[in-house]
Amino acid sequence: MRKENEGAQGGSVARAILESKKFAVRALTRDVTKPKAQALRDLGIEVIKGDLDDEASVEAALKGTYGAFLVTNFWEHFSKEKEVCQGKLVADAAKRLGVKHVVFSGLENVKRLSGGKLEVPHFDAKGEVEEYFWSIGVPMTSVRVAAYFENFLTTWKPVKASDGDYYTLAIPMGDVPMDGISVADVGAVVCSIFNSPEEFVGKAVGLSAEALTIQQYADVLSKVLGKDIRDAKMTPEAYEKLGIPVGKEIANMCRFYQTRPDRDVKLTHRLNPKVKSFSQFISENKGAFKGV
Repeated sequence: MRKENEGAQGGSVARAILESKKFAVRALTRDVTKPKAQALRDLGIEVIKGDLDDEASVEAALKGTYGAFLVTNFWEHFSKEKEVCQGKLVADAAKRLGVKHVVFSGLENVKRLSGGKLEVPHFDAKGEVEEYFWSIGVPMTSVRVAAYFENFLTTWKPVKASDGDYYTLAIPMGDVPMDGISVADVGAVVCSIFNSPEEFVGKAVGLSAEALTIQQYADVLSKVLGKDIRDAKMTPEAYEKLGIPVGKEIANMCRFYQTRPDRDVKLTHRLNPKVKSFSQFISENKGAFKGV
């Protein structure tokens, strides 16, 4: 569940690579007039207009590059088919142009892994794209990013309980720890991966700052915000019945997370020694909880 932060992932990567001073950076965006695009330009990043549905603009963006970081955004159109098409278009262009290293923000193909029992379209699409990149022989590393800490500032914000002076977190994980990371910390990891192609080409790397149970996330929030915040102890089944537009998808994502997919905390810390803990992240973003 990463919808508010897809653009943030690309921005984080662009900044980290620029700071490393090993590569010049070119950023592809559909709207070059956006403040975020302007901010990248102010840093000295070449920002060009382009679209993942448009082959010519993808080719122009990739021409003459050593490597590329790709993130596709399911939440923009809610179409698994469209996301797969975009990923394959980039893969084909990278193959034609001989790009040396693509880092793709991927995820597992849950439908295939669960034998069709679980469908999580925003994971499954990325899983199909991962498989396609490797099948056509593009040198690619997939980074499978854990749940964003940023979601706790928006979608997963604590909600006031109806029966008392406390708040709840409704994330249907039971007592199974859920891996998390701040999207801002992804950039430095990707930069390290570009610097070590021999170690990472052809691999999938699961990124996580730490894994906490929902009660532990609630405890951190309680401590930092000075409120009583608790795990709502919600089941995936109950979550599906809340009537949230993507309720079933998020419930299935949590069912998949309960199988503890591979997210490597130790490796993530090696690739970005400054990666923030949830506690640090919430302390730095206290302002987002003003209404709580």
